Amino acid sequence: MFPREYRGVAGAVLLFLLIQLGSLALVQTFFEQGYQAVENPDDPTNSLLYIGAILLATLGFLAAFKYDLDWIVRVVIVATSGLLSWYVFSAIFPMVVAVALGSIVAVALWVYPEWYVVDTAGVLMGAGAAGLFGITFGLLPALVLLSVLAVYDAISVYKTEHMLDLADGVMDLRIPAILVIPLTLSYSLFDEDTKMSATADDTDETANIEDDDATEQAVDTDEDDDRDVFFIGLGDAVIPGVLVASAAFFSPAPQFAVPIIELNLPALLALIGTIGGLIVLMGMVMKGRAHAGLPLLNGGAIGGYLIGSLLAGISLLETLGLTGFI
Repeated sequence: MFPREYRGVAGAVLLFLLIQLGSLALVQTFFEQGYQAVENPDDPTNSLLYIGAILLATLGFLAAFKYDLDWIVRVVIVATSGLLSWYVFSAIFPMVVAVALGSIVAVALWVYPEWYVVDTAGVLMGAGAAGLFGITFGLLPALVLLSVLAVYDAISVYKTEHMLDLADGVMDLRIPAILVIPLTLSYSLFDEDTKMSATADDTDETANIEDDDATEQAVDTDEDDDRDVFFIGLGDAVIPGVLVASAAFFSPAPQFAVPIIELNLPALLALIGTIGGLIVLMGMVMKGRAHAGLPLLNGGAIGGYLIGSLLAGISLLETLGLTGFI
């Protein structure tokens, strides 16, 4: 029997695969349904506008947490999850059924946000977002997006640390801005509230006893503290997935004869590179410290994409999406 941390890594890989393969199954249908959001997907300024929107959303969420307006963040994410789920279901079912299923996802998140509900919504939301952005960002904009966000993620985690504050606020809300990978079958997101309440009670009691006793209690708590869950930001799966979907849709590499999904060699190796980056990231996380995910994940996706394009015989200009500019 593998240690439960390794089962957690396998669970993370499975969720990433579901999101990325889901996006590959959606790109062609999304394009045919007219969901491409820009007139010129090869324009790199599209990425800069999206990055600006991410920064504004981050500032808005941090302000909401600071001023105890957490419910606004929850409403926005739950509504977005329902909307993206509707997009995904509309690729499979008639419109009325898709609307009903998307509404069910949103209601389930609001009423009973257990970890499997959050993860189900996260997979639907992630596949839909990666598919939509995959047909919206051509190869150059996708490469710009991944490169800039990898640098931003590193700065926001290791330098300013505001991304850690954002993650703390989001985890308390039980919304699909995160993926939850439990390491035990008995794990429940609802138990997190109980633990936090108990911790607050212990803190109040500790303040009223002698310093030596307080130190002993803290040591005992640390010794009994076992990891029972991994949390991964949904963006860590979606952002590299944008390049995977973009490569499958825009790259001139020949398509594989694979049912349901769009796939070519650059997209396949971008996906493999993402999973390789995820495994390295999870190995680092298992040592007990939070890490920026996008430098490894985006780096793996970009590296895999470049190697896949080279092996497919695609010129460097076509690989980088520069043929329309030179």
